[in-house]
Amino acid sequence: MRTIIVDKKFNNKKLSDFLYSNFNRLTKNTLYKAFRKKDIRINNIKISEDTLIKTGDEITLYILDNLLFKSIALEKVYEDDNILIVNKPSDIEVVGENSLTAMLQRDYSFVSPCHRLDRNTTGLVLFAKNKDTLDILLNKFKNKEIEKHYLAKVYGIPKEESKNLFAYLFKDNKKSMVYISDIPKKGYVKIETSYTLLEKNTAQNYSILDINLHTGKTHQIRAHLAHIGFPIIGDGKYGINEINKKFGYKTQQLCSYFLKFNFKTDAGLLNYLNGKIIKLKFPKN
Repeated sequence: MRTIIVDKKFNNKKLSDFLYSNFNRLTKNTLYKAFRKKDIRINNIKISEDTLIKTGDEITLYILDNLLFKSIALEKVYEDDNILIVNKPSDIEVVGENSLTAMLQRDYSFVSPCHRLDRNTTGLVLFAKNKDTLDILLNKFKNKEIEKHYLAKVYGIPKEESKNLFAYLFKDNKKSMVYISDIPKKGYVKIETSYTLLEKNTAQNYSILDINLHTGKTHQIRAHLAHIGFPIIGDGKYGINEINKKFGYKTQQLCSYFLKFNFKTDAGLLNYLNGKIIKLKFPKN
């Protein structure tokens, strides 16, 4: 049994549209079979056909989970009583409908992400398995006591093998874009990104960079690297379409591959994690 509340986005829309949006494996055949068997209720009233729904309606489905959700094998890189670290695949959000968090919440009484990755960025995502852990880790991220590194495949080869980059970022929510400036501007926030050159291919003019994200703003790595002339290959938003086609990538080649717990202050029940490093041996990118 699954119960879900209708949000305002689907007010006065068809029930079928709402269900297809929330359950990625639900088929028309399964849905109409449920109508015939009266296995769907709206506000505890059985229904036998598609109908309009309203914000706040409670939808209850008596349909097996394997008919509602696509099965995705998630790689659990590390787990203990307090935390879970998952290697996120591409083409899935960390939070929201049909997200990584939603999948995990089917198996855990409590699980909440401590940070996010873009939909098509792969790699390590840290989850808290209880409220006390969540509060501690959010505070540690805020105080920069958790170190995150990414691998990025970029077009071009930097002259300097390592560099600390400073700039200013503006987030345009309407366009779902961010913009980078080298000088302070109204509405822009300061960002810091550093890179180390790990590998270069002069024949194909690309590099593999280790990226240390000091300030975690939306699209920061992607936009900042593009701004300095080294767009991430495969990035359809900040990259170069011709280059993406040349290399054959449809999503940004960016992977969160390294986490280190650098606690400078007391971490309570998580003190045992201090100094611990979690690293992907074979990043998907």
